[in-house]
Amino acid sequence: MKLRNAAAAAVGAVGATAAANRALASRAEPFEPFLDGDRGTYRWRGFDVGYAERGDPEDQDLLLLHGISAAASSHQFWRVHDELSEEYHVIAPDLPGFGHSDRPPLLYSASLYTTFVEDAVADLVDDPVVVASSLTGAYAAEAIDDEASRLVLVAPTDDTPGGGRWLRALLRSPVLGEGLFNLLVSKPAIRRFSADHGYADPANHTDAVLEHEWLTAHQDGARFAPAGFLSGDLDPETPLAESLADVSAPVVLVWGRDGHTTPLSEGRHLAREAGAGLVVFDDTKLLPHVEHPEAFVEVLGGDLTTTTA
Repeated sequence: MKLRNAAAAAVGAVGATAAANRALASRAEPFEPFLDGDRGTYRWRGFDVGYAERGDPEDQDLLLLHGISAAASSHQFWRVHDELSEEYHVIAPDLPGFGHSDRPPLLYSASLYTTFVEDAVADLVDDPVVVASSLTGAYAAEAIDDEASRLVLVAPTDDTPGGGRWLRALLRSPVLGEGLFNLLVSKPAIRRFSADHGYADPANHTDAVLEHEWLTAHQDGARFAPAGFLSGDLDPETPLAESLADVSAPVVLVWGRDGHTTPLSEGRHLAREAGAGLVVFDDTKLLPHVEHPEAFVEVLGGDLTTTTA
């Protein structure tokens, strides 16, 4: 009897999870791009990759590459996108598996994203300034040698606290995995993560941004790329310091003094090892371009030497 009761409870829990998943999916209607500008599609190795394009095509190209998280997309650059387009021809793609790009149920990997960055630099832009955030900074460092005029990395990292392949398998499962992912990307969970890791001032995480992040994280296939991130499969094999040392273009690292996910001590170490410039922003964590947009834009247009903002 107890076994039958336990089995019935398990079946009921699965049924309830499936019903909750369907209800959330019905609320996650198609969503509008967060960045202004023309919309384009880059056909890349079977993916339709969406991107925003803004600014005069005669100006220098600027490629903005967002970081990776459960609710990631190019919206990360919303505070600087318009102002940068006054000086640059800006291209801001959503990485494969995120935003308005295709999200097939692949086993996403670091090599896939490194290859994407390499091809995007070759196909979408010419002699660009490349800005890449967080884990995507490691892909850019590995993919780019002299193809860019400058490489600006915002709190780059090559190591995440991955939970292992079992976590990837769980998150990819059709009912329980979807239910677990929905818990990870609920609005309270996104808000908590942003306050703990992303923003020194939680007020910079606006309601409009939260709504966009919730919508992008509840589109069909949204969990597959983050499953690779959470399992550690998106960590590159080549150490970041080694990749940076091989980049011939000028490199500057941008760091938030209050960040603890990728602390400033790591930035100082990388800058010494790679001979890169280091710009440190006070009162910010992982997102200095969001919390101090005017100063960040000045850094991109400035001398890019070691300084503190």
